[in-house]
Amino acid sequence: MPDLCPFKTELPIDGVLEPLLAALETSSNAVLVAEPGAGKTTRVPLALLSASWRQDGKILVLEPRRLAARAAARRMAFELGEKPGETVGYRVRMDKKVSARTRIEVVTEGVFTRLVLDDPELSGAAAVLFDEFHERSLDGDLGLALALDVQSALRPDLRLLPMSATLDAAAVSERLGNAPVLESKGRSFPVETQYLGRSANERIEPQVVRAIRQAVSMETGSILVFLPGQAEIKRVADQLSGTLPADCQVAPLYGGLDGKAQDAAIRPADPGSRKIVLATSIAQTSLTIEGVRVVIDCGLARVPKFEPQTGLTRLETVRVSRASADQRRGRAGRTEAGVCYRLWDAAQTAALPAAEAPEILEADLTGLVLDLAAWGTFDPEDLPFPDQPPRAAWTEAKALLTDLHALDKEGRLTGPGKALARLPLHPRLSHMVLEAAASGQGYTAALMALIISEPGLGGRDQDMRVRLQTLERDTSQRAKDGKALASRWLASAGGGAKQLETESAGYLLALAYPDRVAQARGQTGRFRLANGRGADLEPGHPLAAAAFMTVADIQGKAASGRIQLGAPLTMAEIEDLFAGDILTEDVVQLTPEGAMRARRVTRYKAVELEARPIQDPDPDAVTRALMGEVKRRGISRLPWTKDQARLRTRVAYARHNGAADLPDLTDQALLQTLDAWLAPYLAGVTHIGKIDAAMLGNALAGLLPYDAAAQLEELAPSHFTAPTGSLVPIDYGAAAGPTLSVRVQELYGLTTHPAICDGQLPLILELLSPAHRAIQVTKDLPGFWTGSWSDVKADMKGRYPKHPWPDDPTTAEATRRAKPRGT
Repeated sequence: MPDLCPFKTELPIDGVLEPLLAALETSSNAVLVAEPGAGKTTRVPLALLSASWRQDGKILVLEPRRLAARAAARRMAFELGEKPGETVGYRVRMDKKVSARTRIEVVTEGVFTRLVLDDPELSGAAAVLFDEFHERSLDGDLGLALALDVQSALRPDLRLLPMSATLDAAAVSERLGNAPVLESKGRSFPVETQYLGRSANERIEPQVVRAIRQAVSMETGSILVFLPGQAEIKRVADQLSGTLPADCQVAPLYGGLDGKAQDAAIRPADPGSRKIVLATSIAQTSLTIEGVRVVIDCGLARVPKFEPQTGLTRLETVRVSRASADQRRGRAGRTEAGVCYRLWDAAQTAALPAAEAPEILEADLTGLVLDLAAWGTFDPEDLPFPDQPPRAAWTEAKALLTDLHALDKEGRLTGPGKALARLPLHPRLSHMVLEAAASGQGYTAALMALIISEPGLGGRDQDMRVRLQTLERDTSQRAKDGKALASRWLASAGGGAKQLETESAGYLLALAYPDRVAQARGQTGRFRLANGRGADLEPGHPLAAAAFMTVADIQGKAASGRIQLGAPLTMAEIEDLFAGDILTEDVVQLTPEGAMRARRVTRYKAVELEARPIQDPDPDAVTRALMGEVKRRGISRLPWTKDQARLRTRVAYARHNGAADLPDLTDQALLQTLDAWLAPYLAGVTHIGKIDAAMLGNALAGLLPYDAAAQLEELAPSHFTAPTGSLVPIDYGAAAGPTLSVRVQELYGLTTHPAICDGQLPLILELLSPAHRAIQVTKDLPGFWTGSWSDVKADMKGRYPKHPWPDDPTTAEATRRAKPRGT
């Protein structure tokens, strides 16, 4: 392909470069599907340099990770015989190499979001390439949605090219206006797969260590080991220490390492040595680690999961998808035939999920909502996202931004919100830096924002003050780059003196995490957060003795998580920060016996600042406590009389048979509306046992006013008036339906069957003997008189000779008595 670019070696992707260039000559968009090892990441941008439509515009290449961005730029620069920063450069957080000569700029997806928000026309850019788009990161989805919006409104000449090894090309093509799809085979060598299984009764680290030792003894070449996170990497490295042959070099590889350490991990092993790279999913795509021909995959990954109900993002260890497992396996066959050891059984592969869920479906959307508000979009459906964000997470994000005064009630960006959007931080941290800068503490806040957003900087102590001091002393290049970045944030926030004030850490953190102000509860190290959630810290840690603290990082799925980072806070600081949100109220609780205990509590959300016993609580608080106890016990535990229970049953029957305008008196309905119908009748009640039937009767009367009661009586009367004048109750709760149990003699002379609901629904008649024993059940009284009455009469006449048993009961007089004496 000498006419496109002076490539030093031939790669499979070269075969589609000319068709790709031709497609982008006639179409603004295209989709490239290229198998691992094809060379798409480095060859395609170089080939596009010769495109006529590019003129002198830049080609922006988006990578999901900083490591991949730097590696791709270096490889392309090598192909051109240059250094990064000349024709090919990169721009990532805390590191960039670009110049006036740069025409291919490799950036992370987050950096691209800032670029397009700062320059909506993407001035000077000719094309945007979305590498590894199948990963479906939140920033990647946002970047494509914004780029499509730019293209449709401002830059129809802008070329967009999503690229991936595993991609639903048809869906992406449709999203890009039915863009042409080009495919390329990869360059991979055979990979043997061996399944080692995994014991659920043993930690993963020793099992991985045994697999590494097996691979070292049986295989040649370097080894790439996939582990869930940094903690597992450290434990495996510790267990391997001093136990491997001298020619084995152990190299960790994870996001929290500085650039030099990451670059060292992906370089080929020294001559005569082999490398064992202990990596997270960071090494899964976009990278080729020279010399690796063995992969050991534990089958696990650590992914963030956002919980809208708590506002927390927790890290969860999950099984990898089949797509990820295949990508990991493929790393062993990039440069020669290899082997992949999988720490699970072969049959379990089919049970793995097909692919990871897009991040937009499980992420904290606060930054996304703020970015879209800055873009002028207030509804995500206005942009062409591949998947729309979940409404619950969207609503939670808007609520937080409203609390931070970044959005108004209509969801539009405020003045403070515009300032937040200008800082490339999570909105919580932007708010903290801006507020702190205004009070002269911006430097401390900027360093804390750096520690929170760059894992590993400042160490791992749970006390933010310790991390701040550690970071201040750190002279490593990563720390220097980080502190320079924090200084730029401070400058953007208005500047200020670079004076570290560690003792204000908890106060400043509360500006970012007002919902995570925490109060000690019970045992040392146990805390209750303002959002109601529990959190624990090792009792031996000095921070565990704090009365109040602000929690910046918490992990764990249960109601009580593990505090990873925080700083102490005083009550005076809470009162200063949240004066407008601090409430004093009476809290009434009922003992198991139903008696009342009351306290007057001053609180900030779920954090109690002060509490004292009282004897005269607010009557409304007493009523709320009673209502809570009724809800706990259930409606059926109230002291209903039989008549009240029958009334509720009648109403339910009438509603079921067409009288929908009658009030719903079922347990469920009454429980849902408890405060409305029962609370007004509990004035002066201070014990659950004092709720009596009279109160319930008054409450029911309030629910069923005179006209409704009259309607009910007409449709579903409580009693049937027998020919004798007796008022016989109708049982609406009977299993067979409304039932009338009556002595048969009281129905003499009746020629029609008793019915309710305007005569539409016949009653079930349970006909009784003079001794009130059932002798017949019927829904057709006239048919009974003319049918089986003769048999019943004969039987009854023998049993009860003193009672009248006429041959024709329709003409006989109804009676409640036996025959007079002498008859």
